Amino acid sequence: MKFNLPFFIGLRYTRSKRRNQFISFVSGFSLLGMTLGTIALIVVMSVMNGFDREIKQRLLEVIPHIELMSSEEGLQDWTELQNFALQQLGIEAAAPYVYGDAMVSFERGMQGVQLKGLKPEDVRQLSSLADRMILGSVDDLREGEYNIVIGRLLARYLGVSLGDKVNITLPQLTVTPMGIYPRIKRFTVVGVFEIGAQVDQSLVVTHLSDAQKLLRLGSKVSGIELRTRDMYEADQLAQSIAKVLPSQFEQQLTVRSWSQTQGSLFAAVKMEKTVVSVLLMIIIAVAAFNIISSLVLMVADKRFDIAVLRTLGLTRHQVMKVFMVQGAAIGWFGVFLGGILGALIASHIGTIVASIETLLGIRIFDPSVYFISHMPSVLLLSDVLIVVSVGLILSLLSTLYPAYRASQVEPAEALRYE
Repeated sequence: MKFNLPFFIGLRYTRSKRRNQFISFVSGFSLLGMTLGTIALIVVMSVMNGFDREIKQRLLEVIPHIELMSSEEGLQDWTELQNFALQQLGIEAAAPYVYGDAMVSFERGMQGVQLKGLKPEDVRQLSSLADRMILGSVDDLREGEYNIVIGRLLARYLGVSLGDKVNITLPQLTVTPMGIYPRIKRFTVVGVFEIGAQVDQSLVVTHLSDAQKLLRLGSKVSGIELRTRDMYEADQLAQSIAKVLPSQFEQQLTVRSWSQTQGSLFAAVKMEKTVVSVLLMIIIAVAAFNIISSLVLMVADKRFDIAVLRTLGLTRHQVMKVFMVQGAAIGWFGVFLGGILGALIASHIGTIVASIETLLGIRIFDPSVYFISHMPSVLLLSDVLIVVSVGLILSLLSTLYPAYRASQVEPAEALRYE
């Protein structure tokens, strides 16, 4: 039966007992380090994916998937544009909106917000805001009454509840015979929503006509909001719509998808995932250094065996293969074991955390403090393959120097005193 001799000897060395127990300890520590490093990296990357998904889903329940935004003082013929948008494939809903920056103030303080004007029926078509109301209803946004709905975090910060009147201050000045004053209007809080994202502190919604009067737009609107059937196709749809816009709107419209309006946020999340992954990769790198240490000690321990193998006809190249196989076997076994365990833990991390909370009687994610009440996790095959591939490559590279040292052992020198 034919077999690869260096491969056979290398695997045999991984199972043999060492005369020096310290070598066995270092080898075991290397295996453990590879396993734990791979587990930690896969679990953390999956949790980061979970948080990224949660942020996207929560934000996209409120923010428009695509905006046809006026680049001038307002859009007058918006009805024609709305009908055009509804005729495009992949568009589920379209409605006019008014947008502006403002300052909302109450007795306890003030906060900069984004003021948005929408009709109540359009709110239901464009987002799930109506289903996220914890107090009041979006149907209370009646024309001419100057009512608003605000987020839970903003309501808690200002200390307001239903029926309270807040001041909305615009970054525009009103000139009167008595002097120049900022434009201020009192609004009544008729609803509080909770999305579980930053918009809970930065978004207030009022009726479209009230926002038009406040911003002095007349019958104009800021643009048209679009909701797509698949939010992840918004970029492609936005590009397609931009190419086929009616000629009268080409110069006065800017077409943006959610990935552009929220691009900085998601780029920050992606960068955080990358940085954390690189830092955790150090664990695998340390384990690879331990493989180097154990192999160097193994070469010193096996000098007599190497000399005997060389006298029996093994070449330097074959001796290198022996120790490369031995070191790679330790690292690869740890990586594969860590990959399997990491995938299993990442797939059930929510259940594991919930069990720990039940067992210890604590809440790791308190809903009153955090936006979520559970540990989100999304296991991606691409992440697992990247982690495992990096681990395998580092394990193999860590064997090169010790294997080269073993190939340089001279039989005569090693056997002189034996």
